[in-house]
Amino acid sequence: MLTRRAVLGRAVLGGAIGAAGALTLAGGVWPARSSNAATARAVQSLPPRPPHSGGRLHDWTIVAQEGRARLLGEDKPASTVWTFGDTLMPVRRVRIGDSIRATMINRLPDHTSMHWHGLRIPNAMDGVPYVTQLPVQTGERFVYSFTPPDTGTFFFHPHCNEAGQVGRGLAGVLIVEGDEQRASDADHVMVIKDWRLAPDGGWLDFETPEGASRAGTFGTVRAVNAGPTVTADVPAHGDIRLRLLNLDGTRQIEAGVDGADAVVIAIDGNPIDPFPLHTWRFAPAMRLDILVRAPAAGQSFTVYDYFAAEPYPLGRFASVPSSKSARPFEPAPLYASDIPRADLATAERLPFEFSAAPGSPAAAVSDLPDDDPLKDVLLDSLCVGSRTFWAINRQTWPGGDHRNLPPPLARLTAGRSYIFEMVNSTPHPHPIHLHGHTFEVLSSSRQKLPRFLADTVLMQPRERIEITFVAAPGNWMFHCHVLEHLETGMMGWLKVT
Repeated sequence: MLTRRAVLGRAVLGGAIGAAGALTLAGGVWPARSSNAATARAVQSLPPRPPHSGGRLHDWTIVAQEGRARLLGEDKPASTVWTFGDTLMPVRRVRIGDSIRATMINRLPDHTSMHWHGLRIPNAMDGVPYVTQLPVQTGERFVYSFTPPDTGTFFFHPHCNEAGQVGRGLAGVLIVEGDEQRASDADHVMVIKDWRLAPDGGWLDFETPEGASRAGTFGTVRAVNAGPTVTADVPAHGDIRLRLLNLDGTRQIEAGVDGADAVVIAIDGNPIDPFPLHTWRFAPAMRLDILVRAPAAGQSFTVYDYFAAEPYPLGRFASVPSSKSARPFEPAPLYASDIPRADLATAERLPFEFSAAPGSPAAAVSDLPDDDPLKDVLLDSLCVGSRTFWAINRQTWPGGDHRNLPPPLARLTAGRSYIFEMVNSTPHPHPIHLHGHTFEVLSSSRQKLPRFLADTVLMQPRERIEITFVAAPGNWMFHCHVLEHLETGMMGWLKVT
């Protein structure tokens, strides 16, 4: 059926909205985001966050352990999963100003750690084995202690053998509350992550040479919150906050809402001036917060992934009677985060090229389109058993774990502003993540993007993107978040002193 969403088209933000350059919603006419300059002003116009009380200490004991889950379905064989706690991908919530003391106990058969993705916390708490801490061996424990400086939607995961450990489910969600001017009427977390399972419930290989040397190895079972899709009742005419997290190791999502009006309110947990959601594409490690005005009682809305071959329902939400009445949809912006903003006039520019590793099989076919049949023939003939396919500035991360550190990609000065001029010279997309920082996306050569704050940015094939930030002291990882790519070379680190 041709839906309103299909008519709008499967375009990244900024596609054609109409001859008038505006989209009409229930609350009036929204101006089209047709220029980065206009959006840049809007990003900086968010209201400042008022003083907060906070101050609570959350003292958690988090056990990394094995468990069992029926990921194929209730009537199908169970699978052995790895979890941080007693449930798959647990959700933990704190308030801005609260502190966290998380004691991680490792009861897995492999060493592990906890990287707090997207959080600007002290380098010693970043959770990267051999870079910020020793790996937590079986039977050992490690205490992570910090106070989150920003509100938002974040997550935590290991940072060694990620494809296998996250592939089995080892991840969790951390939400730092306190960013809403006007409380939403419901708040739902949607963790998007596929599973690579055989029909008997056993795990298939999490990494394959064919996937690692291309766009990644996809799962065999689609899942949201460890099930086929999310279903929930929501109050009719209520404002529903949806927090979408892409914790898959490979898949890109192009999210859109059918059956209700929706706006984007945060990207990677960072508030942005609300803009209408047509569709928004986000890759592994990226997050999207949207606010949806629920329809009248008895009606429903659906969140779809439009990047799939057929639109895939990520969540179905049914409106039930409530005390809310129909009214214009006028979303209140979230409070601004206290993130240092770069001085573009004095920022130092540094180039970073994300490419196939010199001499690797991927380099031999890098100029061929991904759907070129000759590519398969060449890769097979070149024997893609190599563990190194990718590079940053022609430097590759050593195979195995983090034990043997290469030289840093760059040496930066704490407190100084930088602009990274990033080029993707490959025919594959790469979501690029910088640890310990929130950067501003300045420009893109292929996507019509607003200026926004993020910790991970999706680089399309042959694309140039500029980001800017203020450097914080420490040794910080800088890598693609397609898990097979970072484990086969596309990872490095920055030394900030």
